[in-house]
Amino acid sequence: MKQPAFILFALLAAAPAAADNAPPPPETRICLNIASIRQTLVRSDSAIDFVLRDGSIWRNILPFRCAQLGAQRAFSYQTSISQLCRQDLIKVVLQSGGQMTTASCGFGPFERQPTASAAPPAKHR
Repeated sequence: MKQPAFILFALLAAAPAAADNAPPPPETRICLNIASIRQTLVRSDSAIDFVLRDGSIWRNILPFRCAQLGAQRAFSYQTSISQLCRQDLIKVVLQSGGQMTTASCGFGPFERQPTASAAPPAKHR
């Protein structure tokens, strides 16, 4: 009967060590300076990567899906300040038949990504 108690004790003792090995939470920002943005990569209807001039990549996961963003891979924005922030809105640019835009979609916070994630998205066929 003492063996199950020993196993339970060993598992409980290992739990804090496993928690110490957990990766730190990613760095986040509320805003990005527009002048520092070198490139944007639309990943899906709800994710856009912003590649900055310093080589860092900041992903914005939109709080709600933005229809046609992933298919069109183009968006516009307007801001009265020199930053894009989590409360700002974008509009998907429809590239067929002239440049029309869709309804507005809001940004979420910007989350720093590993540099390797800057690979271009897969082409749609």
